[in-house]
Amino acid sequence: MNQPTVSYANVGVIPYKQAWDLQRQCHQKRCQKELEDVLILCQHPHVFTVGRVGTRENILIPPERLKQEQIQVFDIDRGGDITYHGPGQLVGYPILDLHNYYLDVHRYLRDLEEVIIRTLADYHISAGRSEGLTGVWLDDRKIAAMGIKVSKWVTMHGFSFNIQPDLGFFGKIVPCGITDKQVTSLAQELGREITIEEVLPHWLHHFAEVFQVRLNRMDAAAFYDYLRP
Repeated sequence: MNQPTVSYANVGVIPYKQAWDLQRQCHQKRCQKELEDVLILCQHPHVFTVGRVGTRENILIPPERLKQEQIQVFDIDRGGDITYHGPGQLVGYPILDLHNYYLDVHRYLRDLEEVIIRTLADYHISAGRSEGLTGVWLDDRKIAAMGIKVSKWVTMHGFSFNIQPDLGFFGKIVPCGITDKQVTSLAQELGREITIEEVLPHWLHHFAEVFQVRLNRMDAAAFYDYLRP
């Protein structure tokens, strides 16, 4: 089978709603075969997103604090419970037609996790999975979250990988509805500052390796042009 090509762009820090709309646009076009596989990489301003099995009861601060701290909240159509996105976190939204890979949603989640596990190994950090849970773990510390939607075998949503976010925001929620585990970041584990720009080439290399794809880099302007009718 020929290697699929995935066009990707790092669109920088964009509001969550804009990214969600962009995903839905890409998903519709991909389902209609008007688009090849794409990968949106970004960061978000402070936001809590609540998945299909989640509840706003897992937000631990009152609505006035949310407004005061400029934290948006969205109830969205991915799997999973509540999570936080913010600056310093690499967020990725692959829009892939799984007919080109395998028709196995669980394998897709495990492969997304594997990309991050291999990336962490480049930094001599041994990461893995926690039985019965999604995401990437360092013992009882979660460093990456997964939450996806698959419709007509085309994927949406994806992963968030804590590079150097403000981990204090996770203390304002019950992350993923889990009360007995911690959240960590690559910066915290390394004991030094680290940027997404440093980590991203490693992640892209392992994404291409795990999914056996060719990557086509686009700048943000070219990516948006690509999506226009």
